[in-house]
Amino acid sequence: MRKSHPVRRAVLAGAATVSGIVLLLSLKPASDPGSAQAAGGQLPPAAAGQAPQGGVNGAVTGDAAQTQYGAVQVRLTMSGGKITQAEAVQAPKGGRSDQITASSVPRLNQAAVAAQSADIDAVSGATYTSAGYKKSLQSALDKAKASAGGAQGSGNAQTLTGDVAQTQYGPVQVRITVAGGKITKAEAVQAPKGGRSDQITSSSVPRLNQAAVAAGSAEIDAVSGATYTSAGYKKSLQSALDKAPAGGGSSQAAGSGGGSSQGAGSGAGQAQTQTLTGSVAQTQYGPVQVRITVAGGKITKAEAVQAPKGGRSDQITSSSVPRLNQAAVAAGNAQIDAVSGATYTSAGYKQSLQSALDQAGG
Repeated sequence: MRKSHPVRRAVLAGAATVSGIVLLLSLKPASDPGSAQAAGGQLPPAAAGQAPQGGVNGAVTGDAAQTQYGAVQVRLTMSGGKITQAEAVQAPKGGRSDQITASSVPRLNQAAVAAQSADIDAVSGATYTSAGYKKSLQSALDKAKASAGGAQGSGNAQTLTGDVAQTQYGPVQVRITVAGGKITKAEAVQAPKGGRSDQITSSSVPRLNQAAVAAGSAEIDAVSGATYTSAGYKKSLQSALDKAPAGGGSSQAAGSGGGSSQGAGSGAGQAQTQTLTGSVAQTQYGPVQVRITVAGGKITKAEAVQAPKGGRSDQITSSSVPRLNQAAVAAGNAQIDAVSGATYTSAGYKQSLQSALDQAGG
């Protein structure tokens, strides 16, 4: 009997191994769990995007957030209620700010899209820009929520952030949640801080929050010992109420405007009353901000909630503002003449008045 050659045995063993591998491969299931993704098929439910149905589509611009080095303002592009793009339409500039802005803003934009919220980390070395970015981003998200809530019906909760009210001890800004035409939550996203202000803020703001919910309007009492904080709170709260859609929070805004009534002896088809607060217009002698009441497409009341003060400005304001208020009601628009001797105040008044009219779509 012949002996098997060692080389022949090795060749035969290798051939048997290859044949076995081929057989195993031929028994592989036809559908690979990952093949649907590779071929562009539908993702498994756990990985699919969670975009809400009927979400906001289009661009939403947040309020400008003032920082120590300049304003920051964020614009979002949204699709199906999700952030698809974020950009800063305003950011600090000049000197070293140019370098910091160029480095930090793209990272903040990416973080906003990734987080889908304003809960993003500050960029190292850009603390103020990051804080301003997050604040404006939150404002844009609040507007998107309000827009979605208005489209779906007044029964849905809306989050509305008021304008920043500057006080002698620092800015105050209020955010409210409105559901079914009522304030269900109020909070101060900005309040005076540092030194004794910390104590006053911690004591007064919770009481102001409770008062806002209880009153359902900005007609709340000032907290004793916190006069400036209370005034700023009420101003920002009124601004937030003014942003509520006419079908939802307008009854609150109108009630806080002082004396306007809805439906009392009026026809069922009559237009509702709206109270609208314009943006703050900065002038050489101080800020000017106008609030108007609109009914039936006409201005029925105009008032300056901010105007230059101190020194000779007190005299000019007391003389010019009542005349500007009258002119606004008479004209029904911002095309009013400047008051002689009050050029800057008149210009700021007209600018803020136009901003209020823009909110009414007029």
